[in-house]
Amino acid sequence: MDNRRPGELRSFQAELPPELWIHLAVVACGNRLEETLVMLKSAVLFSHRKMQFHIFTEESLKPELDKQLRQWPDSYTKKFEHRIYPITFSAGNPQEWKKLFKPCAAQRLFLPVILKDVDSLLYVDTDVLFLRPVDDIWKLLRQFNSTQLAAMAPEHEIPKIGWYSRFARHPFYGSAGVNSGVMLMNLTRIRSAQFKNSMISTGLAWEDMLYPLYQKYKNAITWGDQDLLNIIFYFNPECLYVFPCQWNYRPDHCMYGSNCREAEREGVSVLHGNRGVYHDEKQPTFKALYEAIRDFPFQDNLFQSMYYPLQLKFLETVHTLCGRIPQVFLKQIEKTMKRAYEKHVIIHVGPNQMH
Repeated sequence: MDNRRPGELRSFQAELPPELWIHLAVVACGNRLEETLVMLKSAVLFSHRKMQFHIFTEESLKPELDKQLRQWPDSYTKKFEHRIYPITFSAGNPQEWKKLFKPCAAQRLFLPVILKDVDSLLYVDTDVLFLRPVDDIWKLLRQFNSTQLAAMAPEHEIPKIGWYSRFARHPFYGSAGVNSGVMLMNLTRIRSAQFKNSMISTGLAWEDMLYPLYQKYKNAITWGDQDLLNIIFYFNPECLYVFPCQWNYRPDHCMYGSNCREAEREGVSVLHGNRGVYHDEKQPTFKALYEAIRDFPFQDNLFQSMYYPLQLKFLETVHTLCGRIPQVFLKQIEKTMKRAYEKHVIIHVGPNQMH
């Protein structure tokens, strides 16, 4: 028998001590403002535990980002705190880092150095959407063994059609490389580790390794910071925990036919709409999910205002390879919404009034 008044249950998570918060980092430059806000919205919509957002961005985007986040309804803003940081590179030539791959993308390599007080961190690209609570991927940190200090998903499930196995001119992790768009990091371990490398016979600290590594391989790398991470974990495979593709599900997983078994079984947990697919017509399923979260009015009923319209939108995409497997995209989001709905009803109506 619960003697609390309806609505009192909610405060439990908000009072978590800061060391138990989830830390989420993103780097937003250029025209990525909207994407960043939609990603953060997906994190806030479904998560239970309080989060600290670490947002690295250019001066020009800072005021708008801050303003938009503060305009969200109280019931959501109390689920997170946010800090906005300038773009800074602590080793080597900042202009060179800035030009590596996409503007500012290399920033993420410096997070262990900049966020000195943060123990663990989930880094995501701006084009990522959470289809279930961030809490669930955060729990994977507990599965690290004693040598693992970061986690990523494979770049491809099938090496013979993967990019790295066919084209890479530098060492890469495993048989198909890893994709760095969703990366879980134990920063404490990263800061204290000595990494094997191809430059000197002894280990190097993370910060001391980045620039020499970039200098050595800069003419061979195509995907910037992701390639550098692949090189690092090629030499230090015991440091990497590999999580399944459902935690970083990209168009590559369905556009040549479905090749992510975990997503077929469990549904997509984290969607990664790389190559701009939220904004063109190439992958309508990805675009439909992005727009559903972007346009969802915060206070509305998730089923009515998001899930049912999504189902209808997906019917229009069945002619595409990714659209042929709508259940893969909808399974987790449906589960998540059911959980949120049950929690909402039990909390707001109160267990005694439920029939």
